[in-house]
Amino acid sequence: MSIAAATSTAALPQPRTRLRLTRRGRVVFTALAALPLLVGVVLAALNGGAASADAAPTVVTVPAGGSLWSLAGEIAPEHDPRDVVAGLVAVNELETFAVRAGEQLVVPARYVD
Repeated sequence: MSIAAATSTAALPQPRTRLRLTRRGRVVFTALAALPLLVGVVLAALNGGAASADAAPTVVTVPAGGSLWSLAGEIAPEHDPRDVVAGLVAVNELETFAVRAGEQLVVPARYVD
């Protein structure tokens, strides 16, 4: 082989090959690209639940002559009083429906504006 032949082949540009992804390669690439977004959504969802749990509960004081039924009408007039009374009993772990004046009760979160 002569020197001229060796230099002429080295000067030829190499053909560029195109990157080809198989179907599996596209799936893997898409999954890796979507992974940070998925992690962000999961973290935001988990943090959102903790933020609402940290909110201070709304407390009402039973007035003189007041009852759970009258409190239910004041707390959530647009809701069925039976549901509100049941919520008050459940949240405050009351054994009876009787309340005393001055007693403080936590309002269920679904009835807080």
